[in-house]
Amino acid sequence: MPYYFDNASTTPVDPRVIDRMNACLSADGVFGNPASTTHGFGWFASEEVEWARATVAEVIKADPREIVWTSGATESDNLAIRGVVDALGSAERRRVITLASEHKAVLDTCAHLAEVDVVVLNPCADGLIDFEALDAALAEPTLLVSVMLVNNETGVIQPIAEIAQRAHAAGALMHADCAQAIGKVPVSVDSLQLDLASMSAHKTHGPKGVGALYVRRNSKVEVAEQQHGGGHERGMRSGTLPTHQIVGMAEAYRLAHAEFEVEFTRIEELRAQFLGGIEPLEGIQINGRETVPHIVNLTVNGVDAEQLIAAMPDIGISTGSACNSATLEPSHVLQSMGLSRADGLSSVRISFGRTTTQEAVDHLINSFTRAVHSLRS
Repeated sequence: MPYYFDNASTTPVDPRVIDRMNACLSADGVFGNPASTTHGFGWFASEEVEWARATVAEVIKADPREIVWTSGATESDNLAIRGVVDALGSAERRRVITLASEHKAVLDTCAHLAEVDVVVLNPCADGLIDFEALDAALAEPTLLVSVMLVNNETGVIQPIAEIAQRAHAAGALMHADCAQAIGKVPVSVDSLQLDLASMSAHKTHGPKGVGALYVRRNSKVEVAEQQHGGGHERGMRSGTLPTHQIVGMAEAYRLAHAEFEVEFTRIEELRAQFLGGIEPLEGIQINGRETVPHIVNLTVNGVDAEQLIAAMPDIGISTGSACNSATLEPSHVLQSMGLSRADGLSSVRISFGRTTTQEAVDHLINSFTRAVHSLRS
């Protein structure tokens, strides 16, 4: 049987989430268009959408009116960055600061901004932000700082509250991609001092194709619509809302929040089990410091990562972000942390989730150990 250890890429949908989604699909369910509120079918759907909005808001300690539905974190990142630049950018303040270890949804969006001064900072060797470099970049008038809370390749947790404090002191807004954070760390938009936060369902045992953008209700925060066609979501994102997916996202977030402490402890134990099991192997480096237990990024000296994965055909692990899986180049995240090209090509990401068991980890340890010994010999 196959064993899945690529939960940072996507997670299987929880059966409890599927049940909630199914109730919004068929003719005997809540299938109506939530914008068609001239009849009961639309009203019932609208009520489900608003329950979902309130549920997601509760998880991140926000106001329901601050939740804007999107198709996922990629769209949310685009809407946050492009939307702020279009709405608030001026000749005097058109600088955006981000990290070279960010997800491509942020880096590529920034790369396509027109007439904007984009500053891309390298993180420190441990993956954490270099505050001296950040302060130097903030010396010039800055519109937006965008740094993800939990890195999708290394699991590094950035000190977002301190970053936001410095951004605000310089007159800039703070955005964080929180797609990998929900269910892995407590998320409070006020404690983190966030103005904008991107979210996605499928990293948290919810469905693909749905996400949200948190937009703080503040006179200093404004987001220009990037997708036109009806003025939905208070004029920030047009399009018919997929009730079943939205309800699925909310149920997934509700479960992750309710079961956080128990699940976090269980994942910590699985990580310790795996690292303890491969400890006899020499020449293995863990990439990143101050990480969530769910993601382990390893450099295996003397072993090609692609060959290592091929040597374990019943194990699902990756060399990094799913968005970069088609390229033969090493992870841009690891390179930004100072790893050589050779080390990058010898690195793999292993990520645990709700369906990961101790038995599966035992199998991973055995397969990983055999494969490394075989390739090194």
